[in-house]
Amino acid sequence: MAKLHSKPQVHSSSLDFLNQINENNNREWFNAHKEEFQKEQGFIEDFADGLLEALNIDDVIETPSGKKSVYRIYRDTRFSKDKTPYKTHWSGSFRRATKYRRGGYYYHIEKGNSFIAGGFWGPSAQDLKQIRDHIAFDATTLREILSDESFVESFETLKGDQLKTMPKGFSLEHEHIDLLRYKQFLLVRHFTDEEVLSESFFDEAVKTFKNMRPFFDYMSEVLTTDVNGIEI
Repeated sequence: MAKLHSKPQVHSSSLDFLNQINENNNREWFNAHKEEFQKEQGFIEDFADGLLEALNIDDVIETPSGKKSVYRIYRDTRFSKDKTPYKTHWSGSFRRATKYRRGGYYYHIEKGNSFIAGGFWGPSAQDLKQIRDHIAFDATTLREILSDESFVESFETLKGDQLKTMPKGFSLEHEHIDLLRYKQFLLVRHFTDEEVLSESFFDEAVKTFKNMRPFFDYMSEVLTTDVNGIEI
């Protein structure tokens, strides 16, 4: 009988290693534990490989492998007051293929602060104007997506930085001013450490990514067509 393969999983040892980095965030300690780091990062890469395989069932991802999705553990300290050299979390992202598939998938594994996220972190000025023009013209589809049961269950509400007043060119009295204020468009679902280490986490992560798709598909259309639906 063929051996059944277990689902990808985040190991408790990977969270434990992050705790050790947090307590010993210096190059001497890290270099002495380089093999342990490589072993734990390998577990995260395996988990990311599983996510990538699952995402490619219903989407097309440019990121070639789980390994390529994982961000470096080394911090960029050039412009930071915090000079500790290493991150205390595992994280990575998957890029959707071609300009017709907008939005990105992100995972973040950290003791007490793990989450699955996606969306548009820093839209260009042109993209932001395009999004707002579509919202101002007709926000019906977007509001339906944001109020859908699967969306609310996963993300509660749209997140991201917002203007305190109104964007240039729009009235404070506009019926969709609550949506027009957004400067970022983020979908975030947090998980407890217990949830992250459970056997069901992989399925929940995949489900969470899948529940982003209606929003991504809407935004992809918004960013590739004008308000009349003509491709730009």
